[in-house]
Amino acid sequence: MLRVLFLGCFLVLFSGSIFAADETLPGAKPVPTMQVLPLPHDQVSITRDGRELLRYHYAAGLHRPFIYPVVGPAGRSLTRMGHPHDPNGHSHHNSVWLTHHDINGVNFWTDRSPGKIRHEKVGKFVDGDQAQVQMINAWVDTDNQQKLLEEVRTMTVIPLEREQWLLVIDSRLKAAVDQVTFGDTPFGPLGVRVAKTIGVSDGGGTIRNSEGHVDEKEVFRKPARWVDYSGPIAANTIEGITLMNHPQNPTFTAPFHVRNDGWMGATMSYEKPLTLKKGETVSLRYGLWIHNGQPSWEKIEQAFKMYVELPLLPEDQNPR
Repeated sequence: MLRVLFLGCFLVLFSGSIFAADETLPGAKPVPTMQVLPLPHDQVSITRDGRELLRYHYAAGLHRPFIYPVVGPAGRSLTRMGHPHDPNGHSHHNSVWLTHHDINGVNFWTDRSPGKIRHEKVGKFVDGDQAQVQMINAWVDTDNQQKLLEEVRTMTVIPLEREQWLLVIDSRLKAAVDQVTFGDTPFGPLGVRVAKTIGVSDGGGTIRNSEGHVDEKEVFRKPARWVDYSGPIAANTIEGITLMNHPQNPTFTAPFHVRNDGWMGATMSYEKPLTLKKGETVSLRYGLWIHNGQPSWEKIEQAFKMYVELPLLPEDQNPR
């Protein structure tokens, strides 16, 4: 009887005005749509209305920072960690990553090489209608304990309609030694390993580029402005990623390295090595459009136009 009486009083109290929620808190500020959430173990998440879109990993023990997951409109990651059929030989395929195979002859591409990209400090976190994460990195030849490049990497996420979104990755690289040469290689600077079900071979997905070519046989190492990889991510659900080069990059258009097994990469110095003297910089910008369905060529062109028209970062936001 006492228990019933107590429960009744409890319900009365909570239904009364003394406990009523105040939805008009004086001085309350709007909650940002896009938020940057620092997490344990050197990770940072970007969310849209509380839903994670991506997570950036930068722990000291990593060979290089990377982004995983990359969450599509259906709520599933459109990327994966590692090759679906060779997880050991391709352990460096970390979802979305930025690196290079040959810098002054040092391999930064694989996990069994002396080149490491080390996180040094956080630049800034920005919430709002867009979200932005800026990180300071050092590209180090660990065999000689020599820093070859200083990097300021800025990742901006722009929400779009129908739960789609755009990731813009800006990397400003400054030579830290007398001369830095980005050698002739199709591997780097940006790689994307898509989810297994999106791959052409494993899931029946499709690769297309801005020049009208389709799948690895036609797209492999061919110059283009963008490459799109779309395929099934859930039952009756097609989604994909369009990887976009930018006219400000040193090589535009540039060949894309793609495979039917689920990977695509944007090249910078393939057949066109690039050399910087100490203190000189190169600015890179790449875009990833995370989209519903398999968009038409015209729709991708619209997204590419929007991306290209975005303002470049001010100089004072990039170098140290």
